[in-house]
Amino acid sequence: MKRAILALADGTVFEGTAFGAPGEAVGEVVFNTSMTGYQEILTDPSYVGQMVCMTYPEQGNYGVNAADAESVHPHATGFIVRNWSEQPSSWRADEGIDAYLKQHRIPGISGLDTRRLAKHLRTAGAQMGVLSSDGTSAEALVARARALPGMEGQDLATRISTKEPYVWSEVGADAYQDAERAPAVKPRFHVVAYDWGLKRAMLRLLAEQGCKVTVVPSLTPGDEVLKLRPDGVFLTNGPGDPDAVKGARESVAALLGKVPVFGICLGHQILALALGGKTYKLKFGHRGANQPVKDLATGKVDITCQNHGFAVDDRSLGKRARVTHVNLNDGTVEGLEVLDAPAFSVQYHPESSPGPHDARQLFGRFATMMEQRR
Repeated sequence: MKRAILALADGTVFEGTAFGAPGEAVGEVVFNTSMTGYQEILTDPSYVGQMVCMTYPEQGNYGVNAADAESVHPHATGFIVRNWSEQPSSWRADEGIDAYLKQHRIPGISGLDTRRLAKHLRTAGAQMGVLSSDGTSAEALVARARALPGMEGQDLATRISTKEPYVWSEVGADAYQDAERAPAVKPRFHVVAYDWGLKRAMLRLLAEQGCKVTVVPSLTPGDEVLKLRPDGVFLTNGPGDPDAVKGARESVAALLGKVPVFGICLGHQILALALGGKTYKLKFGHRGANQPVKDLATGKVDITCQNHGFAVDDRSLGKRARVTHVNLNDGTVEGLEVLDAPAFSVQYHPESSPGPHDARQLFGRFATMMEQRR
């Protein structure tokens, strides 16, 4: 077993055992409180530039398979766990987590106290780090971590966005459903989705609502989107600083009032920016499948899946929008609605994958909004 070191920018060092790909990984060190769903987490494009620490101690016990991936390859730069299973047990497994990480050249570290790491990040904040198994000293790794640029000001969404438009029509809200057995849904709507780092589960749920989805690159201007004659526009999730995404707020501002708009996560933040609002970086973010969110209109509380490090400043929103949902843990904005245009958004992930399905009805709300505008 090879020794590995995780060094944080504040000088904190954790030692453990290397697994996955050998070598070094760099990125913002964050933690996720989900008990399961490690493959969906690793392949979520919102984790570009981040190393993920799983607080639940056992990982990899059901292996990895092609169907559960949320994109074509993993995006997290490193994987931090307490224990990983050398013998996964699931009829769906194609391979184990160690082989999967090796295949995609992602270093991992195990055997460290992940809950201590999570508590440290809660206190000190998410920060840059270096994971290495190449024998470099802890002091040198700390120095390298301190020299890394943080997430603020980084336009990662444009970097990972699709380069060319494409059409999605595959149904099946859950990856474990056999797409060939999923009920056929006749397209009723044409939705254009901005790819700022979207997940496949979102596209599947839109397709289940009868949407033919045209996915467009991040830099597509709003007037070009309107030329596609969409019934609605979907603003997807993604990584990095929303304030840094080139042209995004201008594109969305050009769409408001002309077509129904639904945003999730980064898309929620960009909608707020398009309305003249502001965003800010959270101390350690929300990442997990157990975040309670309250609907201010109904009082209903949903348990939601979340993955974000930035949030909308509610004080910056003008008279065009109102806050619709808040996080019960810290009071941050979890949803907003535009008052003079058919547009709404949520900070959390109603598609889950992984996580609870409490809020999947929001995709139906979007479909109803498009139907009413016809």
